[in-house]
Amino acid sequence: MALRGRVCRTVLAGTLWPEVTEEHARGSLRTTLWKLPRGEPPLIGCCGDSLLITPALHVDVHDLTHTALDVVEGCSPPPHGEPPLGLLTGEDLLPGWDEDWVLVERERLRQLRLHALDALAEALTRAGRRALAMEAAWASVRAEPLRESAHRAVIAAHLAEGNVCEAVRHYDAFRRLLNEELGVEPSAELGRMLPVRPSPRSTPRRGGGLRRCFG
Repeated sequence: MALRGRVCRTVLAGTLWPEVTEEHARGSLRTTLWKLPRGEPPLIGCCGDSLLITPALHVDVHDLTHTALDVVEGCSPPPHGEPPLGLLTGEDLLPGWDEDWVLVERERLRQLRLHALDALAEALTRAGRRALAMEAAWASVRAEPLRESAHRAVIAAHLAEGNVCEAVRHYDAFRRLLNEELGVEPSAELGRMLPVRPSPRSTPRRGGGLRRCFG
């Protein structure tokens, strides 16, 4: 309910108690609703056969979604404001839960967070806030070490600072990681970012690379 805002009673009961009959599931839902804290205003409202959350219930996932979409759409961060790194680097949705509906929502939010971190790193680099850009880029790398767009953001931040050596070193480490894990090379677009020719592919270092540090 918190994720969707409004849900049919039958759908909600069937999602939460899938192994029992519909009548039993709806009975369990009624019992659960009766046990919720009672106050004014209430946390859960009723509209016909649907249940909905009320404005009194604060949902942190909505904060993450709105913030991430603002970043992706270019509405954040302000030139000198505080970038939303804390919100974008939080935990995944309901860690430890393995229900199908949780897995779908968790992956959706993970992808949104990763896109927002990449976009935030690019925006901060353009604004000259390179240390913060590096923080956002590395947060994306730690979340998904094989994601090329995250490594592109790291390399861009290094180049914006004039650290060509660091950029090339990072490119080489990412190339080794891709070769070890997937047997593929980075895209030609990533290589063209570098002002010098990348070193020839070398034999992967056993136990080394980004996976060891951030995987």
